[in-house]
Parts: sequence; C-alpha cells; structure tokens
Amino acid sequence: MPVQNQITENETVEIRFEIKREGQYKDTKYYIRYFQPSGTGVLKTNEGLQFTPNDRYLLENTVFRLYYTSTCADQQTIDLFVEDSFGQVEKVTFNFTNHNKE
Repeated sequence: MPVQNQITENETVEIRFEIKREGQYKDTKYYIRYFQPSGTGVLKTNEGLQFTPNDRYLLENTVFRLYYTSTCADQQTIDLFVEDSFGQVEKVTFNFTNHNKE
C-alpha cells in the first residue's frame, strides 16, 4: 500500500507489508532490520515492539504492519531491509518531508 510522504513531528505513519514469495520452501524464515540515515524517529510493530536500528528481528508473519513516529521537524529517511534465511535481501526506502500544520 502507498505510504504518505509528509509527516509532522510526533505524527505516526502506518506502513503495511506483504512478503510475496516466489516459492514455498520448508522452514524459510524472514527477518527485518532498519537504518535511519536522516532525521530521527521511532519504528514499532503493531504489537508495540520498538526496533533498534541495525538490529535484526524475526518476522512471525509474511503480512504485517509497522508504525513510524517522527521525533523531529527535519526531513527523514528510513531504510527497511527484509532478509530470508537463504540470505536474499530486499531494501525498501521511505522518505518523509516535514509538513507544518500551520
């Protein structure tokens, strides 16, 4: 699903994901990690688990939601990396510009 690209400080954006598999391989596991090259914010799962940048987390499902909350008034970028147990990695980048409500 599309993700908004403007955000204000303390605003939360929902990011919906679905991993599309090319095949069904027994015991395949998926992991996620993120890095924030610009700006500051907090990334959480819908269960409330807060991610630490560059730490790797096991994904329990191939369909999931993440919530990014801005903690600054600057432009922000987050890079999400989804990796499978075979070492294949997909990178998704989100850029947010500050949107002043005034």
